[in-house]
Amino acid sequence: MRSGFLLDPDVAYLNHGSYGACPEPVFAEYQRLQLELERAPTDFFTRRVFTGFWGDDDGSGELARARVTLATFLGARAQDLVFVPNATSGLNAVIRSLELGPGDEVLTTAHEYGAITRTWEFAGARLVVCEPDGLADRIGPRTRAVSVSHVTSPTAVVLPVEEICQAAREHGALAVIDGAHAPGQFPVDLAALGADVYAGNCHKWLCAPKGAGFLWARPELQAEIDPLVISWGYREDADFGERHGWQGTRDPAAYLAVPKAIEVHATFDHAAQRALADEAERRLAELGLPRVAGEPAPFMRAVELPACNPAELWRRLYDEFRVEVPVYEWAGCRLLRVSIGPYNDETDVDRLVAALRALL
Repeated sequence: MRSGFLLDPDVAYLNHGSYGACPEPVFAEYQRLQLELERAPTDFFTRRVFTGFWGDDDGSGELARARVTLATFLGARAQDLVFVPNATSGLNAVIRSLELGPGDEVLTTAHEYGAITRTWEFAGARLVVCEPDGLADRIGPRTRAVSVSHVTSPTAVVLPVEEICQAAREHGALAVIDGAHAPGQFPVDLAALGADVYAGNCHKWLCAPKGAGFLWARPELQAEIDPLVISWGYREDADFGERHGWQGTRDPAAYLAVPKAIEVHATFDHAAQRALADEAERRLAELGLPRVAGEPAPFMRAVELPACNPAELWRRLYDEFRVEVPVYEWAGCRLLRVSIGPYNDETDVDRLVAALRALL
């Protein structure tokens, strides 16, 4: 599989979870779209991409078709989903649209992506940090929203979001789900999940080009979510897609390449990816590096390191062994997170284990 990606063959790339990696056929589609845009910008935008955008979308535009393909993949209706550059952008739109009262609480966990925690803090939220397994029981009359990840970024565990969403709905609280790492690791059925809003990335495990994410919201909440940029689509009778779909001139090629990414993603050997992640976890445990507790993500594993300088270890792994893997501090622990992409094989794990054995 390595030959189907553009990654440096001299590097054991075990950090797919941070930025993804684009397969050659998807990147070729992405560049084809960009070239067509530059050859005929007006035709591309007005006749091809945004055909029918202003309130009478008949589904003939390329952006509308890409939206339908992604929505089908996620078990959603196309009219409830919009493209955004990334999950952080989508959740920013949601969080910054909420009017939080002085007594409102937002429940979250210590496992969340730091950028989203900072967004809640920017919005003036009173954050209450809970353990994932006890969060549903902590929801009360002051809980305005529950904000959790489907798959956590720092610790690579799958949270019980269905249970959390159900508990939030029973108490009248919003369930805000950060799905940055979920689509492409396992099936996501937005219609059945029970969330109120869900933002995700296509550039990570779906292997779409960078700059392709989505925001989904229940129909009854869509009018309350303002786009981060107010532009021509913002008018009184505009629907969710119009309000968020046009925010000034930007390259839409990453969005338009998502259908190709979904097509290529279906050819990956996901069972082999998971088996290699299991093998990496086992071999790291033999070095005395236990996995962080919780249900592990299919293709990501975070393990605890002994006392060390994470920044120095991260630098030496890359500079001396050409192993790309994140090393960082979290909640007083030192963690290393292995991400297994469709291009990884046992030789990559061998290099990581040998490097850690030498450096630790």
